[in-house]
Amino acid sequence: MRSSRRRPLLVPVLLCALAVFVAHSTGTGGDAGEAPGIQGSGVGAEVARLYRADAAVARQYAAGRYEAEELLAGVRRAGLLLDRERRVGAALRQDRGRTARPRDAGAPRAVARLAGAPRPGRQEDGRPGPSGVERVVDDAIVRSRRAEARLAADQVTATARWQLAQRRNRVLAEVRKNIGAKLDEARERLQAQAAASVAAGRCGGPVRLGSPPETVTSAWVSPVAEYRLSASFGSSGERWAHRHTGQDFAVPIGTPVRAVGAGRVVKVACGGAFGIQVVIRHDGGYRTQYAHLAAVAVDPGDRVTTGQWIGQSGTTGNSTGPHLHFEVRAGAESDSALDPLPWLEDRGVPVGRSG
Repeated sequence: MRSSRRRPLLVPVLLCALAVFVAHSTGTGGDAGEAPGIQGSGVGAEVARLYRADAAVARQYAAGRYEAEELLAGVRRAGLLLDRERRVGAALRQDRGRTARPRDAGAPRAVARLAGAPRPGRQEDGRPGPSGVERVVDDAIVRSRRAEARLAADQVTATARWQLAQRRNRVLAEVRKNIGAKLDEARERLQAQAAASVAAGRCGGPVRLGSPPETVTSAWVSPVAEYRLSASFGSSGERWAHRHTGQDFAVPIGTPVRAVGAGRVVKVACGGAFGIQVVIRHDGGYRTQYAHLAAVAVDPGDRVTTGQWIGQSGTTGNSTGPHLHFEVRAGAESDSALDPLPWLEDRGVPVGRSG
């Protein structure tokens, strides 16, 4: 009884602790927080921190929803078991009522088989004692009531855990909503800053984004972690003088852009049709280009590793919306562009055609 009185106070305490923990760990309190590896105080760093915080909370929320679904399934199983035990108990009590009738009424066959229907004895006051059948039924009723009480307690515990998971998920949803609002506002400021840089023809200094949270174990990766494929290589349209020379990855402004493979940065530029761009030379003479960025995270001459964050996506230059323009060239010549998707797929990157 003492623990049941404390439980209603424990739940809000846990939820408050969770909210404070998530807010501090994801940088939602005060400014954007201090995500590990992200340096500087500019808007690009702020977007990177918020992007990382949003991804972290999204993972927690997804895990929480899965946990809540599993707990709900446990509540339902406990309810089914409890209902079954209650039906068994009701049947036993009904049988007990039958065995209590006059002896010539006869005992239920199922119960009689359990006990062999021995003759009743005598109590100390001389009255007839319970028969073997009655004793069997009485013992079964006791066991059933104990099982029923245990199952009822299990159902209460499972329900309480599910309710706590639901409340925790609501806290996480609210935290993510708040992060999303801050992220949207910061993205607008980042893009405005990028547009001003392009108009002035000079790029700001690199925002050192640090190491991505995920560990890269392959030699090649896609240029962004999550995306939707949009304009493809070789597409025609009024936006291009000839044909589209790369593959577009539709992503929100400020999305971290990754080096698809190890190499050296040979160009960081700001202006023209590609807007803010980074070009990396890889072994074998191949070059990859990342264009329409909102910010860069590297300098010319930097060595980069596979999956390293080299910039943030935007919509600078000849762009009609937020996306990453990704090109692969066989050499330094601009007319040596290759279709990026087969090139990546040949290197074990399953970008496919679905994103």
